[in-house]
Amino acid sequence: MPDMERETVRASGQSPSQAGRKLVLALGCLLGLGVVAFTDSYWPDEGYVHEAIEWVGMTLIAICVLGRTWCSLYIGNRKNKEVVQDGPYSVVRNPLYFFSIIGGFGVGAQAGGITVSLVCGFLTWAVFSRMAQIEEDHMVETFGSQYFYYRMRVPRLWPQLSLYHSRDSFEVFPAQIVRTFWDASIFFVAVPVMEFFDYLHGVGTLPTKIWLP
Repeated sequence: MPDMERETVRASGQSPSQAGRKLVLALGCLLGLGVVAFTDSYWPDEGYVHEAIEWVGMTLIAICVLGRTWCSLYIGNRKNKEVVQDGPYSVVRNPLYFFSIIGGFGVGAQAGGITVSLVCGFLTWAVFSRMAQIEEDHMVETFGSQYFYYRMRVPRLWPQLSLYHSRDSFEVFPAQIVRTFWDASIFFVAVPVMEFFDYLHGVGTLPTKIWLP
């Protein structure tokens, strides 16, 4: 990375992986909107299947928002200062990414079809899986054997519930929890956006080129 780019990232308070992740996700969202603009669900908008898929998607988005907020209770002011290994971090090394992937499936489901949901979920998984690998290499360099053995014991993105444990008490940072909640709530924007595209398809403003199940 050129020196000037390093300084820009440092000044923004973001690590290179964070900046890269946001850029990739932004490009992915733009690509997704381009695809959704000219595709539509195989099932009718007011049909049972279409509505059921959308409701399942909203449930997944709600799980994403609440899950990420739950993670913020444990990560608090400990991020980059110690290896957090309790609560959600006791069953999966990257719980924030795990819940975001769930949110990705939920966002795609707002199109009323299974195909778009699977594509969005897979792309979200691909981005976060790569970012997790990059960040974990940095964590090993920072925390050494402590993080190495944590990485050997706890899965990266798929929770192993039998490992769960939590401390009896911990310090809570309300402002950070609220900020995490509102940041994660951006996933709900997919609901009105997808409804708007459904409306445009319905009135014929946007032609449907492909019908997807």
